[in-house]
Order: sequence, then C-alpha cells, then structure tokens
Amino acid sequence: MSGHRIGYVLKVYPRFSETFVVTEILAREAQGEELTIFALRHSTDPRFHPELARVRAPLHHVDRPERASAGWAVLARAAEAVPGFGPRFAALLPELAGTEASEVHQGVALAVQVVEQGITHLHAHFATLAAHVAEIASRLTGVPFSVTTHAKDIFHDSVDPVRLRRTLERAEHVVAISEYNRRHLAAAFPGQAHRLRLVRNGIELARFPYRDPAPPGRVLRVAAVGRLVEKKGFDRLVRAAARYRAAGGRLSVTIAGGGELEQQLRALVAELGAEDVVELLGPRTQAEIGGLLRAADVFVAPCVVGADGNADGLPTVLLEAMAMGVPVIATDVTGIPEVVRGTAPRTGVLVPSADDDALLGALATVAGPGFDRIGTARAARALVDRDYDSTAQAAALRALLPFRNPSAPGPAPVPEGAGR
Repeated sequence: MSGHRIGYVLKVYPRFSETFVVTEILAREAQGEELTIFALRHSTDPRFHPELARVRAPLHHVDRPERASAGWAVLARAAEAVPGFGPRFAALLPELAGTEASEVHQGVALAVQVVEQGITHLHAHFATLAAHVAEIASRLTGVPFSVTTHAKDIFHDSVDPVRLRRTLERAEHVVAISEYNRRHLAAAFPGQAHRLRLVRNGIELARFPYRDPAPPGRVLRVAAVGRLVEKKGFDRLVRAAARYRAAGGRLSVTIAGGGELEQQLRALVAELGAEDVVELLGPRTQAEIGGLLRAADVFVAPCVVGADGNADGLPTVLLEAMAMGVPVIATDVTGIPEVVRGTAPRTGVLVPSADDDALLGALATVAGPGFDRIGTARAARALVDRDYDSTAQAAALRALLPFRNPSAPGPAPVPEGAGR
C-alpha cells in the first residue's frame, strides 16, 4: 500500500444522502488503506444505511468550542501537542483573522489529532468547511491535504472564488468527479489546472446485479430518487406526469427522498390533481431504493440548475439504476451527459434541462415498442462497469499519493512564516 494513514475530513458523518462517501471509504479499506474519519458536525439524520456497519475506520468528532474559554483551551492543547505550533499559528494569523472562529478552532483541534494519531495525509470532501478545516490543520502540521470537489462547493452563488482559489493552491491535489467539473475549475482557476485530477464517484458493482429490463406493462412505472431540493427538478417530473396522463397515457411515479421542498411538492401534486399517479415516499434506505428500482420501468433524474447556481454533480442513484439494467431518462446538467448518452452506443435518454416538452416526450419514448430497452440497458451497464467501479476509483485515489515508508518520520513542519 501507499504507507499512509489517511484522515477523512467530513462536515457531517454519517450523512444519509452521501452514500458516495461511504462507498469510497469501503473501497479504500478493501484495498488495505488505513483510514480515520474526522467529523466536524454530529449527524442529525434519523436513518442510516446498513453499509455503515462495514466501515472499519474509527470516527472522531472534532471539537467545536462554543465559548471563548473553550477556544483558548484548544489553543493551549495544540501548543503542547503540535511541534512548533506557536510560530506557525502566528504566521497564519493574518489570514485566519478573516476566518470564522469555529473553523479556526476546529482546524487547530484537527491538527492535534493529526499529530497524536500519526495521520500522514488529510482528504476532505467538498471544498468548503471540511476543506477549510483540513487546510488549517495542514498548515499547522505539515501534513498535506487533498479535496474532492462536487457541486454546491463550486457552482453555488455563495462560493467565494478567492477562498476557493486558496484551497486549490494549497491542496496537494484536487479531485473533480466529472470531466465537466474539471473543465469548469480549470477555466475558472487556470493557474491551478495542473492540480486537478479526474476521479469519478464509483459504486460497488456487486451490490447492483444487472438484469435485462422487461417490456413495460399497461402502466409505465417511473422511479425517481433524491433530496427534495430545487436542483433535483422533481417539480418538472410531477408536471410531466400530469401532462402524460392528460394526453391519455397511463403511468405511476414514485419519488423517494426527503427535503425542504416536500410540502411544496405535495401541494403541487394536489394542485394538478395527480395524487393517483404521483407518490412521495420520503427517505428510504439503499436496500429499499434497490427494490424500488427493480420494480421500475424507467428511472428519471430531471435535474436542473437552481436559481442560486447550484446544480447536481452526478446523482449516484442514476449510476445504480443503470448498473441494474433500469432504462434512464436524465437532463443534460453538469456531468450527467458523460454517463447518459443519447447517441450510439445509447445508454439512456438525455433531454435538455429547460425543455419540459422533451421530458414529456422522453416518457412516451421509453414506453413505446420502438425503444431498444435491452440494448440501451446493456450499453449503460458496460459504461458503468468501465468508468464507475468503486474499486478502480479507490485505486486511482491511492495512486495520487506518493509512496511513503511507514517507518519513515512524518512530514517536515511548515517553516515559520511560510504561506502562499
């Protein structure tokens, strides 16, 4: 192995909607890597996926002082535990003065845990809080950090480009989950393009066995899964379902997931009189999602770019449906066209995100006898096998780390006053 002890820095762990993080951790552990998880916030999710029980990495919650006196205690402990802490912390003070106090304190607290647990590399998911805290700990200890960027952390209107540039500059490498995202970051920050690496989110293929899809019955069974937030576009699916029925088609739409727009979606379903064709299930475990997909004639990911600029990177459940042989309809948002391809070999039906008529037409297409369900599904599985295998993706992440002799001393401390 690489000889590293890797600290995964996550804002919340476990988080019900972030199955890709658990999948990545399991794949890296399966190839022998030694991981430790550092969570910056306690989870408030009421349900958890059973795959969490397979994670061997210990979980540590990083202290988040709520009082000034507790913050001083964090600094005092760091002064004792982190070699050369005082001069290095002083050198960082000019930039830390503009940073939220809790981020600074958690960065210091993480630095203590990095030293005490012998962490040799930090990896954060999302280039926001988790990456900021990992960056501070890295500057204080000399232990390098990397970050996987996703969607909200690079597309949302709230993203501070100056802060994001600093993270990209200081990271040992930056992972983009799609070629679209890699190009976006390279165009926005050309000076950091050499740090960008394409490593797609993978899935555990063995958990999603393939079978050829059967012809749809008299009622087209439509499944959709995701958080009930604007960027998922589920309101468009509800409207398309109502129009499909109004045109004489028969379908049932099942949407699994919870979120801030649940009441608005329920109100829309009632407004359109679509209670008999649209069901909102609420959150479901991965096992339950698997059953939903197996029963579906088509899976729909009607993603859009939100008014705040936020967009979906690539829904993991879209990959899972394709792996299982469920034909898919998806919109052309960010990295989705890299997996759902409308030209030969066709892997699904790709529609413009702003075209409601195209979404309606896609439902009619997959329900019709002329749609090559089996050929499309087999091509989709082949693409997922080739590009989204979590084992191969974990190996790609490991390859980004330089080999380290486990008996070698840790990284040299950051020189006093060093900073970019």
